[in-house]
Amino acid sequence: MNGEQRRHSPAAERNGPPILAALQRLLPASGLLLEIASGTGQHAAFLGAGLPGWQWQPSDMEATAFASIAAWGEGIANVRQPVLLDVLDADWSQAPPQVDAIYCANMIHIAPWACTAALMRGAARHLAPRGLLITYGPYLIDDEPTAPSNLAFDADLRARNPDWGIRRLADVTAEAAAAGLRLRERLDMPANNKLLAWTRAAA
Repeated sequence: MNGEQRRHSPAAERNGPPILAALQRLLPASGLLLEIASGTGQHAAFLGAGLPGWQWQPSDMEATAFASIAAWGEGIANVRQPVLLDVLDADWSQAPPQVDAIYCANMIHIAPWACTAALMRGAARHLAPRGLLITYGPYLIDDEPTAPSNLAFDADLRARNPDWGIRRLADVTAEAAAAGLRLRERLDMPANNKLLAWTRAAA
């Protein structure tokens, strides 16, 4: 692989360090992590390198993303080759049967709402008993002011695709509860984003 195959997201480059710091605090020293919607592959490479005790399994619903994901992950021993995964599929057949963590950044607001429920159901199927689902991105939170930049971003998303948009945290929490998950921790992140850690309701 070479640099020409690497797609680049400036946002992924900016938010990598604060996300890594959060994951280093939330996660144990080792485990197997499944990343949903790996996109360019920048997070897989940066976060995987920063969590050397973890096996990092990238995935994406678009096979056209694989070359970039693999190029970013080249030379990082604990970052696996990407697999095809659409959260809407009832069976995530190419994903490991059980993982210790699932990481999903910036998908919930750039996907139809049905993908949020499917993500929660898939996490409930594949997470180990005390595993974590970690989601990252902007959310609308009841009784808390929304940053003007997030309001503008939400309007832009909905103009591009009416099925997209920043989601209410209360609605996401309800979908998680329906799948047997609960919000364990909510972290404020730069640029008005949140990092949310979900676990089994009984955990």
